Amino acid sequence: QVQLVESGGGLVQVGGSLRLSCAYSGRTFDNYAMGWFRQVPGKEREFVAFSRSSGGEAYYRDSVKNRFTISRDVAKNTLYLQMSGLKSEDTAVYYCAGTRRIWAGNYRYTRISDYQYWGQGTQVTVSS
Repeated sequence: QVQLVESGGGLVQVGGSLRLSCAYSGRTFDNYAMGWFRQVPGKEREFVAFSRSSGGEAYYRDSVKNRFTISRDVAKNTLYLQMSGLKSEDTAVYYCAGTRRIWAGNYRYTRISDYQYWGQGTQVTVSS
């Protein structure tokens, strides 16, 4: 059984930093994309960042570029999202996700339907 468990969320002031972690078990994702999404009440879940594979390309939504960094520690089976320069609009529940599919070329895993495995989410609240 594949499990993804997020942690590290919390309350932070504008301009602050947080590091989210996603510990996964039941399979490895070394050669598969993993991503972060976020959702606020009443809105659709949106893409934040993905890592194509361990050590592979990272891709971000425009609003978090140069502020967020996605990374993995394969020895710990953990995906991270380092967030800095946080803004109030970053407030959301953050979800990590993993896929069991590999698309050829430079496919961008930015859609919810690209992922089959999801965590339960962790709340990030940025206060001004």
